[in-house]
Amino acid sequence: MPEHGSRTTGESEGSLIRQSRGADPGPTPATPTAPAPAAGLAAKRRTGLLVTLVLGGLTAVPPLSMDMYLPALPEVTRSLHTSAATAQLTLTACLTGMALGQLVVGPMSDKWGRRRPLLIGLFVYIFATAICAFAPTVELLVGFRLLQGLAGAAGIVIARAVVRDLYDGVEMARFFSTLMLISGVAPVVAPLIGGQVLRFTDWRGIFAVLTVIGIALTAVVWRSLPETLVPEKRHSGGTAEALRTMKSLLADRVFAGYMIAGGFAFAALFAYISASPFVIQEIYGASPQTFSLLFGVNSVGLIVVGQINGKVLVGRVSLDKALAFGLTVIVLAATALLLMTTGVFGDVGLFPVAAGLFVLMSAMGLAMPNTNALALMRTPHAAGSASALLGTSSFLIGAIASPLVGIAGEATAVPMAVVQLICGLAAIGCFVGLCRPWQHSARPNREGTDH
Repeated sequence: MPEHGSRTTGESEGSLIRQSRGADPGPTPATPTAPAPAAGLAAKRRTGLLVTLVLGGLTAVPPLSMDMYLPALPEVTRSLHTSAATAQLTLTACLTGMALGQLVVGPMSDKWGRRRPLLIGLFVYIFATAICAFAPTVELLVGFRLLQGLAGAAGIVIARAVVRDLYDGVEMARFFSTLMLISGVAPVVAPLIGGQVLRFTDWRGIFAVLTVIGIALTAVVWRSLPETLVPEKRHSGGTAEALRTMKSLLADRVFAGYMIAGGFAFAALFAYISASPFVIQEIYGASPQTFSLLFGVNSVGLIVVGQINGKVLVGRVSLDKALAFGLTVIVLAATALLLMTTGVFGDVGLFPVAAGLFVLMSAMGLAMPNTNALALMRTPHAAGSASALLGTSSFLIGAIASPLVGIAGEATAVPMAVVQLICGLAAIGCFVGLCRPWQHSARPNREGTDH
């Protein structure tokens, strides 16, 4: 596959202007009327903030769906008379749905445009989330969490594809870091909201709040997000062509390397997400509100490092170098957590463990935006399908990691640290073995990409 992503920043801005002027193909019988595209760069800048906020909201769907629910996991276990491992399957089901849904929605968005699949997904998300609020058994909850994830996948995959439609090179990397700032607020506030909701109602109230959020986001998308994939760039083929496109993407060794490395980094993150409610509340005796506060502090670390990446490092340091540093820090933090949880340093208490989790979470601010940007730079011809593969690999690997952190029961944090260390090492292995960053230009790239 030929190299993609060597355009200059100026060309990227030119592409943005062209996409802005031709963004909306016009209404069709089956498609809601999109807002008129902005006319010229000045209009694009006036509407840019709102579109950025909408894309940030779409990428916030996964942390909202999972993190608001985290403080309630012990209560779900008691309320539905089930085990901790089974309660964690409600997270696994949502992750699995988000993974599989992206494989469907991504190619659909390459064929039909971005708006129609997105709106369908949001409507189904609202329905599934409302049903979760009334689930009488853990089995029904798991089933509708799966449907919730399948529908929520539309927001994830299409937001990334829209970014690829509008940006290229370092501009795309910077925009992903901006999205991390916006969507990163979700993991900060979601557990705090969840903890406060639990003060007034039970875990079902959390799904009621998520339903309202879904309705509000759908209304804003309907009114404010224009179509960004012009008709001449859409794929006319069906399932066979979509499969051929994905096969060609997977055959690109470097793209596959970034995709899998990003997937393992996300799995280390999700090992923390699924295990931390039990580790912090059950093992160290913290309250749901204390857990929510610590989770929010860790998310702030991720946001801050993501902004340093986008505002300081991108354009001055190669994306590969920033990614390598982030993955290395993840491995070091996971190693420290393993040593602490196995008792090598004695009973260290909550604070050192929380500090190790803070460092690990912060390093995700380098790993996540750079793997996405480096992979999507190679795929301007099939952004939807490429975004689907990126998301699917991350969520599938994360779904596998989720139940493993509870495999030894609720009384030990060792499985969490082991899973995080294995995932970090696997991410570095894929990055070095498949991406082979030493073959790229070593100079800081201010014009496009590092390739």
